[in-house]
Amino acid sequence: MATICMPSFLCLIFVFIANFVPLLADDATPVIFVLGDSTADVGTNNFLHHSKARANFPHNGVDFPNSRATGRFSNGFNTADLLAKRFGLKRSPPPFLFLRKLKCHCKKHPFKGVNFASGGSGLLDITGSKPTVVPLSEQIAQFASVRDDFVATMGPAATEAILSKSLFFISIGSNDIFGYFKTKHRMPEDKFLCLLISAYSKHITTLYELGARKFGIISVPSVGCCPAQRLVQKHLNGSDGCFGAINDFAQAFHSALDTLLLNISSQLPGMKYSLGNAFRMTLDIIANRELFKFKNVTAACCGHGTLNAQGLCNATASLCPDRRKYLFWDMVHPTQKASDLAAQTLFNGTQYYVSPINFSQLAKDN
Repeated sequence: MATICMPSFLCLIFVFIANFVPLLADDATPVIFVLGDSTADVGTNNFLHHSKARANFPHNGVDFPNSRATGRFSNGFNTADLLAKRFGLKRSPPPFLFLRKLKCHCKKHPFKGVNFASGGSGLLDITGSKPTVVPLSEQIAQFASVRDDFVATMGPAATEAILSKSLFFISIGSNDIFGYFKTKHRMPEDKFLCLLISAYSKHITTLYELGARKFGIISVPSVGCCPAQRLVQKHLNGSDGCFGAINDFAQAFHSALDTLLLNISSQLPGMKYSLGNAFRMTLDIIANRELFKFKNVTAACCGHGTLNAQGLCNATASLCPDRRKYLFWDMVHPTQKASDLAAQTLFNGTQYYVSPINFSQLAKDN
């Protein structure tokens, strides 16, 4: 496992204390902690010198303020940013590794949360190449270090009160599934699904033991419909339709995660959750692209070759002129517009897409 040193966050905590009272007074601006993979990474992997799962180069960020490639796998903001905006923040909280680098210069950055998400990571430590990604277990260890500094600075009771009102967003699982389907000699699908759900249960329980109570979970989308998997399907049978086998597994993953959350929330007093059905969201957009004003829901906006899915989105890649017309930014990630639709649905959608309550209700639920 990657070993990442945990520096003191006392300076950060002093800033947090100074700013926390007005944050608590405004229910629309909760403290937010983000964990997950590249769907939520806002620059973590920029600080991992050997990581290949990075997006801090053009054309990434072409629609971000000042056209900056920040490390987001997007033409602009990602879902973590656009959710945070709906809770009153300017964008996602900054990466843990960025705050660590700031040290006492963090006085310029009032504490409103931390983003731990790392592109390429998964529920399993074996997913991704360590130390080039930060797996979810290590992200939770990073959160534990922040929590320990809260306790050292303000005591356990105040820390418990803060964390019980904070929101914990988790978006992860796709990389585990991609890795499984790339493996030639693999365990049966039902056993691998149980392995993933067992890992998810362990991670949620660990976060709960550290003080987390409100979980906003984003399940795996219909990953078989992303350009990279359509290309696989095309190589197999000549059709560029969705890769059915991987979609079936993603759907089974959502159902199993739904059952897990229902069961575990009944066992952990005070735990509340919202589960976003990203699988259903994605398929509905693809089936109703004109309704959502998308022109292309199969190819990547930025990339190389067939479906723009044969190479990375980089400065030499083919770039579509209007990103608002595309569902996919690169071979696996959504455009800013698609991420905004997802964030809007997670925030105030019906139980058809997010259950048992949506993310805005989760924040208000005491």
